[in-house]
Amino acid sequence: MTINKNNSTIPVKGGVCAASGYAASGLRAGIKKLDALDLGLVHSRTPCKAAGVFTQNAVRAACIDWNKKLLPAEDIHAICCNSGNANACTGKRGERDIIDIASALASLLGIKKRAVLSASTGVIGEFLPVDKIHAALPALASSLSPKQGRQFATAIMTTDTVQKECAVRVSFSRGDATIGGCAKGAGMIHPNMATMLCFITTDIDIDVKTLDRILKKSADMTFNNLSVDGDTSTNDMVLVLANGCSSVCVQSKQDLALFEQALFEVCNTLCAKIARDGEGATKRIEITAKNGKTYAGCRKAAKSVANSNLVKTAIFGNDPNWGRILCAVGYSGAQFSPKNLTVSLCGIPVFQNQRPAGFDKNKMIQALKKEVVPVEIDLGYGTGITAISQTCDLTYDYIKVNADYHT
Repeated sequence: MTINKNNSTIPVKGGVCAASGYAASGLRAGIKKLDALDLGLVHSRTPCKAAGVFTQNAVRAACIDWNKKLLPAEDIHAICCNSGNANACTGKRGERDIIDIASALASLLGIKKRAVLSASTGVIGEFLPVDKIHAALPALASSLSPKQGRQFATAIMTTDTVQKECAVRVSFSRGDATIGGCAKGAGMIHPNMATMLCFITTDIDIDVKTLDRILKKSADMTFNNLSVDGDTSTNDMVLVLANGCSSVCVQSKQDLALFEQALFEVCNTLCAKIARDGEGATKRIEITAKNGKTYAGCRKAAKSVANSNLVKTAIFGNDPNWGRILCAVGYSGAQFSPKNLTVSLCGIPVFQNQRPAGFDKNKMIQALKKEVVPVEIDLGYGTGITAISQTCDLTYDYIKVNADYHT
């Protein structure tokens, strides 16, 4: 599989409200101990085609089970998300709380409870403060606005330090449409699914089975190639809504290819934002593995480097220890041509022709101090196939953040 930039896709401002027909809100319900937004809502008056991808952790939150029963679907109107409490490992009460909140919100919005998707993030093993959430729901519903996408993106944050939003406008054969989204995630980030929440909205008209297929493919190429610390959480999900408000129907092979590439770009951009905001991180690391025999092989190589704590600590220390990168490729299981294998760090070849490449160490150290550190592995088969994995450096502050997360 090749990854190419799409000339028909233009970045635009916004997140979940960038596409037409969506409104959002975010407020403080008192779920978090801190004075911060902790309850968010995205809503479309027009019913949406909807699909989702979920954590593969066998221990999962009640919201995962609720959404999996509903999706894929053609009649979803809303996503409600709380932060500060994962509602995971809470048994039957956790399940009842999800249904109770969905029912109450559905009544306020004039929709069915099965039209409400649910998401939670935060501390595991604590019951939701349902009374506080119920008290906040009327204000949450009444404050919905197309201008409140940033409030929603803020309300879903936990240890994140910044909001993570992205949107693009795409020129299809029958007109323009928009894809936008937001995500949260900074720790417990590891593939299958990478630990985060991501909500994507679009105003295109698309068949729900096709939407489901393309979302799974995009998530597999992006969020499942994202790693910060090797831990997979209980609440991970990517949800996508398509309300058709642009009146642009995506059916032809060309238009479907455009949509697939645009959705990949949104997902990959959000991945990059998560990686840069990794707990305690000082820089983002983007690993590109190319010219493998298969996409699976390229992916193995890229993910192996992304998951190497030795690579991530070296880059934190501005240490051009390319041997750690080469080692991770070697044990990844990816096929490569020993004669043609090349490794580059910050755009500078460090290994080629089966031996170290000469480089100016001082210049390399300066390059490693930048906020984005590119690593490129050419597997040597000249196929043009590419896989990208996102991660971040591993720092002292990561330990500080997670040592007192619960307290």
